[in-house]
Amino acid sequence: MNTRRILTTGALVAAGALVLASCSAGDDSAASGDKEFAGETIVVTSFGGDWEKAFIEAVVDPFEEETGAKVELITLYSADALAQVTAQKASPQIDVVHFSGGQEFTAAQDGLIAPIAADELSESGDLIDLATAGLERGEGPVIQLAPIGLVYNTEADAPAPTSWLDLFDEAYAGHVALTDFSNTYGVLSMLRVADALGGGIDDPSQAIADLGALASSGDAIVVPTSPDLQTAFAQRATWIAPYAMDYAGTLQDAGLPVEFIVPEEGATASLITANVVEGRDNPELAKLFIDFELRPEAQTVFAENMRYSPVNTKAELSGDAADAVLTGDELDNVVVYAPGDIAADRQSWTDEWNALITK
Repeated sequence: MNTRRILTTGALVAAGALVLASCSAGDDSAASGDKEFAGETIVVTSFGGDWEKAFIEAVVDPFEEETGAKVELITLYSADALAQVTAQKASPQIDVVHFSGGQEFTAAQDGLIAPIAADELSESGDLIDLATAGLERGEGPVIQLAPIGLVYNTEADAPAPTSWLDLFDEAYAGHVALTDFSNTYGVLSMLRVADALGGGIDDPSQAIADLGALASSGDAIVVPTSPDLQTAFAQRATWIAPYAMDYAGTLQDAGLPVEFIVPEEGATASLITANVVEGRDNPELAKLFIDFELRPEAQTVFAENMRYSPVNTKAELSGDAADAVLTGDELDNVVVYAPGDIAADRQSWTDEWNALITK
């Protein structure tokens, strides 16, 4: 791990003067120190695995190369990241924190993250509206979008689905996989079913009851994680499952015959946000790092390597990603629920769900 060395603004100015002096004297050794943030280090959370590999390629390496700063990565999933930032509120140790389950809403409410204005992001003019919708709530921008629709086994003895309500079609009985509400994908999928049934987020009880009945009757299995879903398609004769576009790509890469389908009622999405932690010494450097995450080049890497939808309209995709990833106008019909609305009732929904699937 890199040794941290935080420089004050005055020290940075002094360091810059020394660099200029040495350069004017012809000292070639100053070449590595003539970058604005040389000597600075920021601590950034990562989700690990393939995400981290893409993250280093897309953001960390270019950021270090262009700024001279160093990045320390800490692998923390969203709930753990929120817990750590909360515990460190009096003496924060993280500069940029990433969330994928709506935790930015709680973090903003609790004063754990610093607001970012749109004009502080150089890419703001090229971002889809969804990327900056949370800024007015004090949340960081959306840097990646994982659309959630229906993953379909193309070798199934049933037609390709077109609606969220096809989950209840007898043609798929015994071949449905649902995601548990401990996973945000399960909650988001349920809300789209609730919309299709007419109750919506204000009254999803019928959707919870109907999905729970699928599970308790044996017409559907319940999986908690992404690897469990892969097992369901590979070994348990699953034909249809509500899940994310990026993981459909993972299944395809594993050789499974699946495709991602956007239901006629529209997809929803899981959002990954980047947030500046309140109370650190270098918020401007943290904001600059987030700006790098929003660059079209970085967005392209994540779209092509991970099949996330880019939030920067200037991102240009090639190869399979150009056809498989939803971009631009295709994202207009994606229904996104405010994290605060989900947070208010998620526990009660989960309690209803658990009562049904454990019968």
